[in-house]
Amino acid sequence: IHRNNVVVGTETETENHQHCNPHLKTHHQPFPHHTWKKMGSKSVTLTFEDVAKHNHKKDCWIIVNKKVYDVTTFLDDHPGGDEALLSATGKDATLDFEDVGHSDSATEMMEQYFVGEVDFATLPAEARNNQPPPIQTTTLNNESSGFLFKFLQYLVPLLILGSAFALQYYGKKSKSNES
Repeated sequence: IHRNNVVVGTETETENHQHCNPHLKTHHQPFPHHTWKKMGSKSVTLTFEDVAKHNHKKDCWIIVNKKVYDVTTFLDDHPGGDEALLSATGKDATLDFEDVGHSDSATEMMEQYFVGEVDFATLPAEARNNQPPPIQTTTLNNESSGFLFKFLQYLVPLLILGSAFALQYYGKKSKSNES
């Protein structure tokens, strides 16, 4: 296998990875033949296992929206620091990316680091982070809770009204005592 070749099955196809991503380093290639699956002229599919190996400062890949990005050269320039990116390796970092609220220009900038797509079927369950956690809601599970709510709906306005009358009454009383 040569540095710029991609192996698909038993056939070797030439792929200029520098054209797809000028930031790819020689040590990222070659991959074993099971790693890359040809998807058109420029895109490849990678297994999660192979993407997860790129999890340190000198070789850092992340998965966002099922796409794989080699962000190694961006680590030092990332506004959130290199730890933010390093902690996003070895999992689907889609939620991490979206939670930060990246700008449109940041999203566009990612394209220069694009490597390929991850075969989502190869992601272990613990690495999947693309679904927001279920929202837990508290439900009123008995009639006494409903009664308490209705009672408070009437009690609170009555207390406010009573306080207003009391202030008015005692305010007038104190003025008449001063005269």
